[in-house]
Amino acid sequence: MCGIVGYVGGRPCRDLLIAGLEKLEYRGYDSAGLSLLDNGRIDSVRAVGNLSNLRAAVAAEQERGGAVAVAEAEATIGLAHTRWATHGRVTEENAHPHSDEQGDVHIVLNGIVENHSELRRELRSEGHEFSSETDAEIVAHLIEKHYAGDLTAAVRAAFAELRGHYAFVAMHVAHPDELVGARNECPLVLGLGEGETFLASAIPAFLRETRTVMRIENGEIVTLTPGGVTVTSADGEPRERDIEEVTWDEDEAERGGYPTFMMKEIHEQPDAVAETITDRLPEVDSVDLSELKLTPEQAAEVRRIVIVACGTSYHAGLTGRYAIETWARIPVEMDVASEYRYRDPVVGPGDLVIGITQSGETADTLAAMRLARERGAHVLGITNVMGSQATQDADSVLFTRAGLEIGVAATKTFTSQVAAIYLLGLWLAQARDALPRERIAELIAELKALPRKVDETIEGTDAQVRAIARSHHEGRFFLYLGRHIGLPVCLEGALKMKEISYIPSDAYAAGEMKHGPIALLDETTPVVCVATDSPVLEKVLSNVAEVRARGADVIAIATEGSDIVAESADQTLFVPRTDWILQPILAVIPLQLLAYHTARMLGLNVDQPRNLAKTVTVE
Repeated sequence: MCGIVGYVGGRPCRDLLIAGLEKLEYRGYDSAGLSLLDNGRIDSVRAVGNLSNLRAAVAAEQERGGAVAVAEAEATIGLAHTRWATHGRVTEENAHPHSDEQGDVHIVLNGIVENHSELRRELRSEGHEFSSETDAEIVAHLIEKHYAGDLTAAVRAAFAELRGHYAFVAMHVAHPDELVGARNECPLVLGLGEGETFLASAIPAFLRETRTVMRIENGEIVTLTPGGVTVTSADGEPRERDIEEVTWDEDEAERGGYPTFMMKEIHEQPDAVAETITDRLPEVDSVDLSELKLTPEQAAEVRRIVIVACGTSYHAGLTGRYAIETWARIPVEMDVASEYRYRDPVVGPGDLVIGITQSGETADTLAAMRLARERGAHVLGITNVMGSQATQDADSVLFTRAGLEIGVAATKTFTSQVAAIYLLGLWLAQARDALPRERIAELIAELKALPRKVDETIEGTDAQVRAIARSHHEGRFFLYLGRHIGLPVCLEGALKMKEISYIPSDAYAAGEMKHGPIALLDETTPVVCVATDSPVLEKVLSNVAEVRARGADVIAIATEGSDIVAESADQTLFVPRTDWILQPILAVIPLQLLAYHTARMLGLNVDQPRNLAKTVTVE
């Protein structure tokens, strides 16, 4: 979830760029940098850590006298960036901006270049040398390769060779009044001022300077000058873009125009899932988790997996259990981390213990991970925060890449965690030769399609969910029912409803309903049933019939085209079709929206629900 800021105009822009980065800090980052063009040279400063470190690095460069360093810096064109590491470690060398060998071309990039490995091989064979481990540096070299006096043409040629989801901006030493950007799936937006133009990954970066905005669409190239912009398609055809006046205040701007951070983060889930999975699927039939300190040979010897987690992360682990056992044929145990270490667990060599913690600082999960590691298990941490304690307490780390999540109730971090565990499950199956290559290829294709289907789910269900919330927001109780892979989705949906609406809600395995919970049902009870495609769908529908016989209102989550579910429920929310074991990432979204709209209709603060904290650092 990197942040991009660019400026070309008449004002000294170093401090404008850094101020823009500060407005993008909410996205999360691990390093930062900027490049300025002045007097026929481009100078860069990069630093690991937060923006205070970048400011200190700029100050430390004072004596060098470059365009970045001098206190009265006069450069009127530049690029700046905050990085959330994907390819390559968190180092100054891997921080952006990146350049070609001569330093003529500087770029910043948000997203992932999927075919970076093959492009790097080709460029090396042509004599290019690289100074970082990143996929982004490839873009600077490609632009340099294609440059023949026209920066826009060079960007267009480079764009044609790239695969992935990304947005980037380029600057060339021979073009002191021109920036060129390109977008494919990742956001890019322009701010238009008097004799100056801004470019960023989000509007807050320049909102203090201008409220006149132009949005760039997928597959478009944009050329910025102080006097304005030119937008073309990837093949050079002129494009007309609407100009709008933003009326948000600064708080709204940080929320991207959404009324709350939670709604913004629900809408960020396509990007969060894509960032988590894309570069780890470099081939059509294999998963690359070479970042783990667990070799495929060691994975083949794992005799048991134990997953420890709390809250939403526990539900992500439950979802992953089904995938790992089905694909890799390894037994998986789930444990609530806060209970695990107090029962003197039997764990040791040959076990893989997975600790899932969004913050990497959850006290109970960290304690469980330490205990397992002390007893000889290989401990794998799944976390969203680089440098967190979980990264110190684990033997291996698998990062989710959801970006900073402000809302206390987890949304995009849950779907990213599930996506990461799917990757792990497929990688284990691959290492153990437990699935045919053809099946792995099918699942990878479905995984890659999930970001688009997540977006379709949000857009396709929001209005209907809002209407359902309007009907039930004054209810006294919600019951959630599911079986098999649908049960963890129900547990997560019920947790969301409790967390932000304060309405009592509970989730049960649907087969357990008649062992007690059915006594709670009457005509006033909304029952949310996850009835997506699965091996137990018929069983689920039998349970739905029992519920409706008690007069309860059944709200079903179903796979598109599943008429049998629609016939069995009072209201049905359809999600796109995918492999049944991947359905949870889609099925949970209407439940996030249901909790959200219910709480909003009750006038509650969904971003900061009472009594809850984002990170639980005590027992």
